Amino acid sequence: MMKKLLVWSLVLVALLLAVYRITNRAPSASLAQTERVLKILEDGGCLSCHSAEPKLPFYASFPVVGDVVVTDSKEGYKMFDCQPLIDALKSGQTPSMVDVAKVEKAAIDGDMPMAKYYLVHWGSQMTDAKCDIIVDWAQQCRAAYYNDGLEGEFAGSVIRPVAQSLEVDPAKVELGRILYHDTRLSVDNTVSCASCHGLNTGGVDNKQYSEGVYGQFGGVNAPTVYNAVYNFVQFWDGRAATLELQAAGPPLNPVEMGCTSFDQIIAKLAKDRALTKAFKAVYPEGWSEANITDAIAEFERTLITPNSRFDKYLRGDNTAITAEEKQGYELFVKYNCATCHAGVNLGGLSYELMGQYADYFADRGLELTVEDNGRFKETACERDRHRFKVPGLRNVALTAPYFHDGTESELKEAVCKMGTYQVGVELTDADEDKIVAFLHTLTGEVDGKPLTNDNMK
Repeated sequence: MMKKLLVWSLVLVALLLAVYRITNRAPSASLAQTERVLKILEDGGCLSCHSAEPKLPFYASFPVVGDVVVTDSKEGYKMFDCQPLIDALKSGQTPSMVDVAKVEKAAIDGDMPMAKYYLVHWGSQMTDAKCDIIVDWAQQCRAAYYNDGLEGEFAGSVIRPVAQSLEVDPAKVELGRILYHDTRLSVDNTVSCASCHGLNTGGVDNKQYSEGVYGQFGGVNAPTVYNAVYNFVQFWDGRAATLELQAAGPPLNPVEMGCTSFDQIIAKLAKDRALTKAFKAVYPEGWSEANITDAIAEFERTLITPNSRFDKYLRGDNTAITAEEKQGYELFVKYNCATCHAGVNLGGLSYELMGQYADYFADRGLELTVEDNGRFKETACERDRHRFKVPGLRNVALTAPYFHDGTESELKEAVCKMGTYQVGVELTDADEDKIVAFLHTLTGEVDGKPLTNDNMK
């Protein structure tokens, strides 16, 4: 009797394993690549947690276990909203490269979906075969999206090199350069764009908060103007969709440049006969807000910093960075830093919550300000509270202090805090040093010379 029971038990286990294996089979190779990825995400139950309107399982209404399900769903949505990615795949649109990177890293790490989910929802588990499909798709997606000629092991890299140059109108660039440095854009003729975004100081002013007209100080740290062209939006809260809209903001900000209208600015600029003549040669219709901001934006498109040592490494020069710097890059990828700090600018492609794994603002010990609300300021959507445009890390060794509130002056300490609040990892001192070493390889060149910071000499 015991022998028969054992046999039947083994048979049952074998059948269950067979069924489990079948249900977790990778999507058929007869499907298009995008369809295979979409099926993996949908079968994996991503939208059960990672969406504004989660598709909760029936047992979410059960006592105790239901509380766990609801909590997991809220935490999942806080970390990542998968709906835009799935919508893009279904519609044939190009997905966010950050969304692509996040899904790829989760597949590689095998930490999604969680075991407590796939043990109940057969067919949802991430397998090696499914992972291979996602990784191949992600790398091909990036190679096509950036189309920057990377070859070899970095062809599908999540981090991309800065272009040698971008196509611009030289005449507009020259006018933009003049206006960028022109203090007449401020009400009292004391502040220019370059006052807060100095080109000889890493594109910033190295102050916690920048000083505007009449000695007033803003409430958010000035981001670098270098490589801003690669950001998907401008400002920490994303209120400007383009460089042109960004350029229109500070002149009319009462704290920064203090003018009441562009008419006030134009009245001063129009008195400059030589500049007006040069301006009308490029813009026949003459002075206007649109033309002024267009010229400044065109100049800012030239403020890219190619040929960093890390870019040379990406392009095949294995000697461009040291062993320690390579280890720092590997740690940067391992700890998910490269999922949000992705693309050409190593950031600037998404909004992310400041304090994903711990309460940054509670630990900071300072009174909350309106600027701490981040994207919420613009959307009034509660999920956007404390979310900010991810800063680019190009030339980060030159752009202290760090974070939207400018509270951290040391790069190593900033790395430490990012580990704690954004990754949920307490980095060792040695790992911090290696990551900092890697970040120093991101300093690029301007006019063929390494970018420097006069404030740090």
